[in-house]
Amino acid sequence: MRTRVFTRSKKVLLSIAALGAAASIAGLGTFATFTSSTSASHTISSGTLSLTAPASRLGTGASTIAAGDTMQRMLDLSYSGSISFGSATLTTSATTSSGLDSDAIDGLRIAIDKCSQAWTESGPPYTYTCGGSASSVLASRALIGSNIALSNLSLTAGSTDHLRVTVSLPSSAGNSLQNQSSTVSYTFTGVQRAGTDQ
Repeated sequence: MRTRVFTRSKKVLLSIAALGAAASIAGLGTFATFTSSTSASHTISSGTLSLTAPASRLGTGASTIAAGDTMQRMLDLSYSGSISFGSATLTTSATTSSGLDSDAIDGLRIAIDKCSQAWTESGPPYTYTCGGSASSVLASRALIGSNIALSNLSLTAGSTDHLRVTVSLPSSAGNSLQNQSSTVSYTFTGVQRAGTDQ
């Protein structure tokens, strides 16, 4: 049987080699680098979209109307938020219904015009004249409808559109529309402008 004998010099060399291997393994995860950093911050806040009617006579009804009659009512649409609108629509519905609103041919019709300044009111019965320039917002159509597109509105934050709503009963309305009553609700809805760079 052979016995290995390690000399002192061999033992020292083996110890140095083992230490060198351990040091190289430990050094794999630790090395020196230069670093530098900077930072910045800013505040981002959202705006508001607000559609109001600070002045309106739409709540004023009419009675004893006859075929061929018209009813004019003013309405100011105010874009009082900080975000401009991109479009606006009108939805009309009858909370109390009759042939006046359900007859799409001879029943009530609606048209909306805009004045560049506040309408001049006379009456009652109410009529309105425009001292500035007038444009059509909605051409004459059946009174009841959903999401009816409106045109020629300013829609700009901080501005107001002066509107005249005209509801009429066509002269073609027949006897079946006598002694009828409808209650009509008007809802104006605005959608924000398209997204943009800020």
